[in-house]
Amino acid sequence: MRFLENLATKANVKNEVLAGITVSLAMIPEVVAFAFVARIDPLVALSGAFIIGLISALFGGRPGLISGAAGAVAVIFVHLISEGHARGMAMEVPIENMGYFYLLAAVVLMGIIQIVSGVFKLGKFIRLIPHPVMLGFVNGLAIVIFWAQIKMFTHKHLEVAADGLKTYADVWMHGPELYTMIGLVLFAMAVIYLLPKATKKLPAALTAIIITTLIVIFADLDVSTVGSYIREGGGEGLKGKFPTPNTDLWANLPFNWDTLKFILPYSFLAASVGLIESLMTMNLVDELTETRGNGNRECIAQGAGNMLSGLFGGTGGCGMIGQTIININSGGRGRLSGVTMAVTLLFFILFADKYIEQVPIAALVGVMFVMVIETFAWSSLRILNKIPIGDAVVLVVVSVVTVVFDLAIAVFVGVIISALVFSWQSAKRISARKRRIDEEDKAIYEIWGPLFFGSTKEFNEKFDVKADPSSIEIDFLESRVSDVSGVEAITNIIDKYKAANKYVTLKHLSEDCIKLLLKADAGLDKRIVRDIDDPRYYVAANPSKFE
Repeated sequence: MRFLENLATKANVKNEVLAGITVSLAMIPEVVAFAFVARIDPLVALSGAFIIGLISALFGGRPGLISGAAGAVAVIFVHLISEGHARGMAMEVPIENMGYFYLLAAVVLMGIIQIVSGVFKLGKFIRLIPHPVMLGFVNGLAIVIFWAQIKMFTHKHLEVAADGLKTYADVWMHGPELYTMIGLVLFAMAVIYLLPKATKKLPAALTAIIITTLIVIFADLDVSTVGSYIREGGGEGLKGKFPTPNTDLWANLPFNWDTLKFILPYSFLAASVGLIESLMTMNLVDELTETRGNGNRECIAQGAGNMLSGLFGGTGGCGMIGQTIININSGGRGRLSGVTMAVTLLFFILFADKYIEQVPIAALVGVMFVMVIETFAWSSLRILNKIPIGDAVVLVVVSVVTVVFDLAIAVFVGVIISALVFSWQSAKRISARKRRIDEEDKAIYEIWGPLFFGSTKEFNEKFDVKADPSSIEIDFLESRVSDVSGVEAITNIIDKYKAANKYVTLKHLSEDCIKLLLKADAGLDKRIVRDIDDPRYYVAANPSKFE
């Protein structure tokens, strides 16, 4: 079957399996932390991570990419859940956990939107994201992940308000506990860096987690573990059950227009954020592995994973850059690593919860710190003063916005700034050289540069209607008409010369430019001079042939 391609071929099976196990361990505290942010049961997030991770690993467009219940998606649903709870309590027959059912419905709709995006091949638009935006995305997420690990140096302190509302405040570690935590983190990082110099047969990250865990157990150190972390946040532990279809969703959720209006904005935003983070992570893996993934296929797989996750009682998710980098660095290149991650995560929940709960948070923080160091594009700091000022601004802005707001806003802002910079620079590139042939009473304007909305003003200023002779030829051999604004500029110039009883012809237009002009004004056909040396831009003229 084709979806099993690269499951174990072209890759070392041992490395794939060990990489998947390492990633599953590193995923648990992050998924749990984001579950606390969204105020949902950690097992709901872990179930979603299993389903989304398995579906995307089997059917996705990028082998080696790890997906799960990511924080970028979780934070979007915070308000939906709280508002959903309020709606449930306001019903004729109050339902206490209504926010959870609205969440599941929103995740299902999120998956449907992502599948539709893949079917209509919207994944190809990820290619429009400039490299400075990609660097800013990587740097911003590295900072976000770093700060998430810093918060692991805290304890959750339960606070109960006067109205009975429970909240958890972060209280920083101090004294011997803090020093022990720092020491274990540094030890885990040292193992990851030093072990490959001695042998490459053992996966460094997994070995660091195992050794650090054994030290904590045999030395009986009083440190924060996976189990204590879950219980401090209000969870009951890692023990769960096999995901099954959530029948309570159909029994309690009102399926009507009001529900759709309520969940649609959250679903659309979550679908957008999820696809952007997944596709940009896919691009990063493409660069690291020097291969190319299929963006549209990844969209469909992410959507199918989210839709099934919602139906089986799990939360939404997307590609996770941190876990993906750990997977790639641990030798995970094929689909087997992602499948192993999902299956191992489920195994932990069903059968090995007591053992995994003993893993110290410090070991996982050490692994994530190494990942942050390797993810951050340090080269961007060296080249910051060597690249164009526009690219430097985009890089910094995207990094900052990713940290302060979220990934989707950062990418949109970065693309908009890049587009404005490109338009401004392209507008300045248009130029014209005028040649006059007196014996023919003719003036020839040779145009260089793209003619589009940003350069029409400069284009109009190149012509001297009053001083020119009766015949004018505009040569587009080194130019190209890109949009309707360019067509309008040409039409205006022709009208000005026509008002002065002078005739304009257009020469060396490519086929696609001619089509654009004639579609806007069929009367221009008589002014176009067709010749055998007209430029032909086959790829640009019909890019869909090469998808």
